[in-house]
Amino acid sequence: MPNLSEARALYDLPLNTLIFKAQQAHQAQQDPAGIQLCTLKSIKTGACPEDCAYCPQSVHHNTFVEAEALMETETILADARRAKAGGATRFCMGAAWRRVADGKQFDSVLNTVSGVKELGLEVCCTLGMVSEAQAKRLKEAGCDVYNHNLDTSREHYSKIITTRTYDDRLQTLSNVRKAGLEVCSGGIIGMGETVDDRLKMLVELANLDPQPDSVPINALVAVEGTPLAGRRFVDSIEFVRTVAVARILMPKAMVRLSAGRANMSDETQALCYLAGANSIFLGEKLLTTGNPDIEEDMNLMKRLGLHPLHPDEARRVHRGEIEPSAAQPAPWPKVEELVAAQKEGGSCSEGGCGCSA
Repeated sequence: MPNLSEARALYDLPLNTLIFKAQQAHQAQQDPAGIQLCTLKSIKTGACPEDCAYCPQSVHHNTFVEAEALMETETILADARRAKAGGATRFCMGAAWRRVADGKQFDSVLNTVSGVKELGLEVCCTLGMVSEAQAKRLKEAGCDVYNHNLDTSREHYSKIITTRTYDDRLQTLSNVRKAGLEVCSGGIIGMGETVDDRLKMLVELANLDPQPDSVPINALVAVEGTPLAGRRFVDSIEFVRTVAVARILMPKAMVRLSAGRANMSDETQALCYLAGANSIFLGEKLLTTGNPDIEEDMNLMKRLGLHPLHPDEARRVHRGEIEPSAAQPAPWPKVEELVAAQKEGGSCSEGGCGCSA
């Protein structure tokens, strides 16, 4: 089980040595050139009772986000079809709730999950705290993955959130795992935390048994009206170092570049891929925050010699059935069709808070 001193020793290595070690871990456990393409959709936006300092959806903050009711299943499915046409293999749905409540709204979500699953997409949900019984219902409906981020270290957590505890988050992760769902959990870099706070979060995740299947690493997008407005964007080399340590500590996880990519240069993103990141969100927005457009993402992947990752192949690698280098890539997205569909029907991931997934 890794500890803080071990994580810090990795983080402090010369950058080329750290990336070399991250690449060793990555190529031993992952398709070395494969990138998982995901899409994030806010299905219920705003008026969240939580006070997360980074989130424009909180009712405690005066931001541009207006509250919207839970979306209808058919509307969400239309976005899921567009996401699939654009090359996404995982469709993530987020609702601005403190916790899942049994009743008509949750029943509607379960119906939507089943519909998205029937499209042949991996289904991920992030709905706040969830009981084991509710997680089992999600699993039975076709949900594959549940996202619930730790956000930061236990020590820094109370400076960011006071409306739910760190142990509440860990309990939800336990409930999800017991229900048979894959776990997606990561954090946000650049909220005033120390380097040790970042590493403590990664160590906490790495010591889960089993480790998370997906680890999103977000760079804070400081939104006007939130308590973290005006914060300087995280240093790019510090961000790359964090990604590399995540890869080394959790070699079998998908390490996802999430919020903040629109603020990163091609060179910074290339370093992140080199450090072991192998998953991104597609679409013009991550909920309320900006995201590179799909043409930029595809062009960068091609320039770097990377390719879309087929989920079935990724699972075969994970189970040790095939060598990572033998994984077959997924087809390249039809960029022109996706761009046309987005102009007609809007972004596949509009509304909500991009920091939270």
